Amino acid sequence: MSTASLSSARGLFLAFEGGDGAGKSTQLRLLHQALARGGAPVVITREPGGTDIGEKLRSLVLEHGHGQIDERTEALMYAAARAAHVNQFILPHLRSGTHVVTDRFVDSSLAYQGIGRGLGIEQVAAVNRFATDGLAPDLTILLDISAADGRARRVTAGGGVEDADRLEAEPDDFHERIRQGFLALAGTAPERYLVLDATTGAEQLHRQILNRVQAML
Repeated sequence: MSTASLSSARGLFLAFEGGDGAGKSTQLRLLHQALARGGAPVVITREPGGTDIGEKLRSLVLEHGHGQIDERTEALMYAAARAAHVNQFILPHLRSGTHVVTDRFVDSSLAYQGIGRGLGIEQVAAVNRFATDGLAPDLTILLDISAADGRARRVTAGGGVEDADRLEAEPDDFHERIRQGFLALAGTAPERYLVLDATTGAEQLHRQILNRVQAML
């Protein structure tokens, strides 16, 4: 199934992006609950993941103990998981009229591997255009947070150094590059992004997000 097969009656495709500790999971859950209460058909998912193969690749690419993973291999593993996610989960739901809300999508690869790992935006974008057949979110909600604040939140939530995955364990300067990468991406297509200060209260953030999404429905 290609993106060309999607009709005007398809569901909305919404993506949450941001650095580790930004609160994406919380806001995704709140949005899902609000849309479901309103009777909208909606599913939530995550990347890497969303399919059996995607979850296996998630384990390989994020968990420690699988040996060295170089930058190109990392980028290709994310793209492979995303290809399965799009074709096996996202597109079928969108085509059926169901809204799909995902925790991360292509922008995470552009920020983490393209900028953070230094592979280059265009190289990573090209791989992901092939993986997704050009599918892009109707709205990307970027929760902006500094590297220091994100780390402090993870620690407060009980995520110590020993619990950090391969990317979370990277130093603050890496995460600050990621943050600036996300903001730069949002600046290229401001009409497709909702950029919010992640340090704002959870309920206030939820209202801002829900208002924007409801205006699209």
